[in-house]
Amino acid sequence: MAIVTIGACQGCGACLLTCPTHAIRPVAGGLTVRADRCTGCLECLEICPVDAIRVAEPDPCKGAR
Repeated sequence: MAIVTIGACQGCGACLLTCPTHAIRPVAGGLTVRADRCTGCLECLEICPVDAIRVAEPDPCKGAR
């Protein structure tokens, strides 16, 4: 899943226009990525001019019971 680093985001909106699943949404102070919509295509990562987007590693503990 992609994660937006709010402090680095300049609000250009390039990722909003690029995301094929509309997982990136504006929030107060920047943008957020909806985990339920993000498919991990990383198009946002490629288009971001300030490298404000990174990939979150899956949590190996989630789902384990």
